[in-house]
Amino acid sequence: MAMPAPLPVSLEDKYTLERGRVYLTGIQALVRLPLMQRWLDVAKGLNTGGFISGYRGSPLGGLDQNLWRAKKYLAENHIKFEPGINEDLAMTSIWGSQQLNLYPGAKYDGVFAMWYGKGPGVDRTLDVMKHGNTAGTSKHGGVLICAGDDHGAASSTLPHQSDHNFISAMVPVLYPANTQEILDYGIFGWAMSRYSGCWVALKCVSENVEASASVSVDPERWSPMHLVEWNHKRDWEHTAGLWGECV
Repeated sequence: MAMPAPLPVSLEDKYTLERGRVYLTGIQALVRLPLMQRWLDVAKGLNTGGFISGYRGSPLGGLDQNLWRAKKYLAENHIKFEPGINEDLAMTSIWGSQQLNLYPGAKYDGVFAMWYGKGPGVDRTLDVMKHGNTAGTSKHGGVLICAGDDHGAASSTLPHQSDHNFISAMVPVLYPANTQEILDYGIFGWAMSRYSGCWVALKCVSENVEASASVSVDPERWSPMHLVEWNHKRDWEHTAGLWGECV
């Protein structure tokens, strides 16, 4: 029996393929995240826009370069990337993206926003973060804070982690363990942000953002029911593991 012809593969699949599997790095996963959020919103009948701002710094030092390279795909999906002069101004503009409801006749139903920066950048933006998080998010917006943490001080003067700052600002933290979870937790993070009104942090360490993997990008993966089933599966696996240790 003849083998089926292989499907065409392109390097641009990481930003254009809406379902199936794609191969990308953790940094590229962060670039793909807003594209997926836009696709999911459009499928629900929402006309949303995206806004990205931040300030470079390892391990997210190459994120702005990859966002510029993907400018065509971002523009096609109503996503604006504007790098900040510094971390504070970038986060202040993120805060402003959630005030769309103050303007009658707005062009979009909401703006989902993403801030990025190195751990010390999280330090200096704490005041803006607290005020923005207290002000909340718009119904169809949401804020995701991507914090580049350097636990081993590989490219920093001091070891750094942002968890304590997020706790201080009452910002919940999601900590992906691999490239797939950068996508999963990113989409879940925006959903959490919209539902709760909180800004949500996505902890990004070099071991994840500098790695690459083949990941699933089927839209059904991020449905609310799938999230419930996924959590139940994780709980069951954890409980089974503990039971196995006991016996």
